[in-house]
Amino acid sequence: MKPIVKQKIHTASGNLEYAKSGEGLPAVILINGGSGPVEGWYKVYPTLAEEVEIFAYNRFGVGGSDKPTSPQHGEAIVSSLRQLLQEAALRPPYILVGHSLGGLYANLFARRYPEEIAGVVLLESSHPKDLAINETQPGWIRAINRLFQKLDTLSSHKKWNETHFVEETVKQIEQAGPFPAVPLVVVSGGKKPPMMPEHAYQLRTANQLDFLQLSPQSQHILAPQSGHFPQMSDPDVVLQAVRQCISKVDCR
Repeated sequence: MKPIVKQKIHTASGNLEYAKSGEGLPAVILINGGSGPVEGWYKVYPTLAEEVEIFAYNRFGVGGSDKPTSPQHGEAIVSSLRQLLQEAALRPPYILVGHSLGGLYANLFARRYPEEIAGVVLLESSHPKDLAINETQPGWIRAINRLFQKLDTLSSHKKWNETHFVEETVKQIEQAGPFPAVPLVVVSGGKKPPMMPEHAYQLRTANQLDFLQLSPQSQHILAPQSGHFPQMSDPDVVLQAVRQCISKVDCR
């Protein structure tokens, strides 16, 4: 595993750890899934760095970034990311690649700042309608989830964790402007996660396809060997998706 070299920079929201490599426009911004570190991109980051400017970072509370001191809902996360990109001298428009929960932030960023977006890749992204899937889970699973949330409130930092503010993030997406008519590539895993009930998987699959309605320039790519982490199990598919998005962008 080739290490991803990281550094820190101070923003108005606090110190954030990030990695930046390569050259070429548009810059590709990798947005981690929930509490995921930069290292989760290690199978695609070095290759992309040979082709384009690539950027990844750890959100507050992850890796060497500062602990969060305020609610980490979508607006706060998008604001801190935008500050970081400006401080790190990455000029828009960007291609955003959002994995899992990071897809919600890519979705919100694109709506809030459409003039700064060249394209979007949603990688096994969370969908606003995915919240309803939790209601289909057995009662004991929902009870455990509520218990973990209560335990987190006992920590001065964990109480601000982004996972506690997903509903608020979804509301912010709903209240933001329309998704821009930019190239959009949706990558979905072809394998059902082992712990996910079949009915929940079918709902989530339908939500993945619903993403295609966001842009007239959308396409769907299936990662046949993957569950929820195509960047780990199907890195070539993820590279293909990013390259296809780049190829459709005028500023290249």
